[in-house]
Amino acid sequence: MAGYRLDRTNDDIQRVLSGLLRSIKDPRVNQGLISVTRAETTGDLRQCKVYLSVYGLIDEKDLKKGLKSASGWLRRELSQRLSLRYTPELIFELDNAIAHGAHINEMISSPGFLRGASEEKENDG
Repeated sequence: MAGYRLDRTNDDIQRVLSGLLRSIKDPRVNQGLISVTRAETTGDLRQCKVYLSVYGLIDEKDLKKGLKSASGWLRRELSQRLSLRYTPELIFELDNAIAHGAHINEMISSPGFLRGASEEKENDG
């Protein structure tokens, strides 16, 4: 039962933060299209790792500084919108899974990839 509640809390945090990140006026944060890919909250609700995917990222260091600067406001807004015993400390991490997946897809669709796989089959057989 506790796992289900934590999953629901993570989904709620992800949903609320997705909307809040669009309203941050800091130019360090508004570098591109930011989407929250997932949120992982500890069992005691004291910390939450928020994984972000950014399309059009210019400077990763500036983005993290801007998010750290806005984390107090984000926590306050999160506490007003969600009914939680504790509002977790937000820790932001960049999630490169989408870019990594696009790179793999590009490699697979290249003509050299298929030719290399067929040559390996011929050499094995």
